[in-house]
Amino acid sequence: MCCLGQSHAGNPTQYVMEKSFRAAGLDGRFITLEVAAEDLANAVLGLRAMKFRGASVAGPFRRQILGMLDRCSEDAERIGGVNCVSRGADGQLIGENTEGRGFCTALAKCFDVAGKNIVILGAGLSARAIAVELALTGAGEITVVNRTADRGQQLADLLSETMKVSAMFFPWTGDFELAPETDLLINATNLGESPASQMVPISLESLQPSVMVADVVFEFPRTPFSCAVEDVGCSVIDGQGMLVEQLAQCFQIWTGLEPDRGVMREALEEFLGL
Repeated sequence: MCCLGQSHAGNPTQYVMEKSFRAAGLDGRFITLEVAAEDLANAVLGLRAMKFRGASVAGPFRRQILGMLDRCSEDAERIGGVNCVSRGADGQLIGENTEGRGFCTALAKCFDVAGKNIVILGAGLSARAIAVELALTGAGEITVVNRTADRGQQLADLLSETMKVSAMFFPWTGDFELAPETDLLINATNLGESPASQMVPISLESLQPSVMVADVVFEFPRTPFSCAVEDVGCSVIDGQGMLVEQLAQCFQIWTGLEPDRGVMREALEEFLGL
């Protein structure tokens, strides 16, 4: 297995996967390959020629790789991006997206989304993956908040027209104020990732203590955003649980085995120095 990306100061996926392979007694390796954007098609040909079992796809390549694979899952097509590639029994390369499923699996351990009012901050690929899976899981209403109006409206339209869930878009200007009926708030942006001191611009005065908050940033156990909402009294789910579940699904797709999630979490925390 490998990771296709452009620049890697360090790759937690590689570290977690190699630890998981060893824990499962598998003779497998996971390598990080730095690929220029113009060389992505050739990199996919390399996956085919060298018969890789699968690949993790990073960054902007998640969109670009769609048309280079033999087929993609329905979810990946809806989301418009692939983060996991596997080799089928027929040798074809199949695109999947495990981000939304990973998020919802982690969330389900402490929160039931059925019929709930949910606010998603952001409309990039991670937000799209999460929103699509939330719709499939039975969310009552999804509000998309994004700075770029076109992208935000496109996600709201996807949810309402294709996923048949009540959805609306609000432009993100200044500190966003949450409606009092909000049940779940999701930061699906990279705010708080770099620089780590960056705060997510929401109105804390509009946030009720009963709201569950999820932050997809996994590099830090506590971000300025998670600390601020905890001070309000909200329960918070960090991005590490989401990443572990996302990688666990990739592991299962590639190997047909269930990984030891305890090993995965420990490896991730070890990599991050937590």
